[in-house]
Amino acid sequence: MPIHLIWGDDYEACNREIEEIIQTVIDPSWKSFNYSQIDGNDPRQNFRALEEVQSAPLGSGGRVVLVRRSPFCNGCSMELAKKLEQAIKLIPDNTHLILNNSNKPDKRLKTTKLIEKSIQSNILSKEESFLLPLPWDINGQRKLVKTILSKLNLKMNNDTIDLIVESIGNDSSLINTELQKLSLLSEAITKKSNTNGQREISKELVKKIIQNNSTNALEIADCLLKGQRIVALHKIQSLLRNGEPALRIITTLTGQSRGWLWVHLLDSQGNQDVKEIAKLSGISNPKRIYVIRKQIQGKSLEILLELMKKLLKIEASIKSGTNPIDSFKDNLLTESKILTNN
Repeated sequence: MPIHLIWGDDYEACNREIEEIIQTVIDPSWKSFNYSQIDGNDPRQNFRALEEVQSAPLGSGGRVVLVRRSPFCNGCSMELAKKLEQAIKLIPDNTHLILNNSNKPDKRLKTTKLIEKSIQSNILSKEESFLLPLPWDINGQRKLVKTILSKLNLKMNNDTIDLIVESIGNDSSLINTELQKLSLLSEAITKKSNTNGQREISKELVKKIIQNNSTNALEIADCLLKGQRIVALHKIQSLLRNGEPALRIITTLTGQSRGWLWVHLLDSQGNQDVKEIAKLSGISNPKRIYVIRKQIQGKSLEILLELMKKLLKIEASIKSGTNPIDSFKDNLLTESKILTNN
């Protein structure tokens, strides 16, 4: 009765882990018969999952029942908990139950204790957590990059990893995409595959592919800070036309804006230690503090907060499905202190 408890807010990493289990367990020829995905928000589907997981797979390979937004470790009805207690003893050895939720399992629940006990007693079962580091957790972001590098069989030196962190931040999906692109480009340049060992990605290649685009977005942030909204929109439109992902642009803009806010706040509190300011604000290179101080000179905290507010609204709008350029226009062209201040 293998059970996999997979949780955390790093959806990209969770999905990679889930996909790996599916590919390992299921015979592709029998996937349509042996794979079920259940919506845990629907009580009826949860009961269906517990019925299906008791069935042995058809044909060769194993069966997988995946419950997205699983309620079993984060609060479920007494009836569902009782059904789980009955079903967990009847799961065949070649049927795998995957319970996925963004929230941490509640250790106080009887169902959580039951599932964890089952995981401990079965060598094929496991609990995996995938949490995104906070924007100011530089060490956590470095660890995230290293984890993805390991998954892709790539390696980088510490300076290159810091460059990835500084350019992308804690966007797991984007880091994974960019590292895959870098791997393919590196292979094309050397004209050979490196199947027997890890492929090393150079700092120069990262600068060429990632930092150049990031720099363009930083220029846009500078335009917004100066109130040059039309110029900023033209640059944004140009990047979008050239295939730059909208969320990557907004990630760079919010990262820059967040840095401005932190430095302004810490400076206003009388903190003069550049290294400490860099550490608290999540800026990997302390020398950037001097540049940021010049950028925000004469800008009020209210102006910086207004810019951050607009950028977060743009991000939410893009993620909800609005056309990216419309999201930027709708929010940046509205009158506000940050857009009218020079």
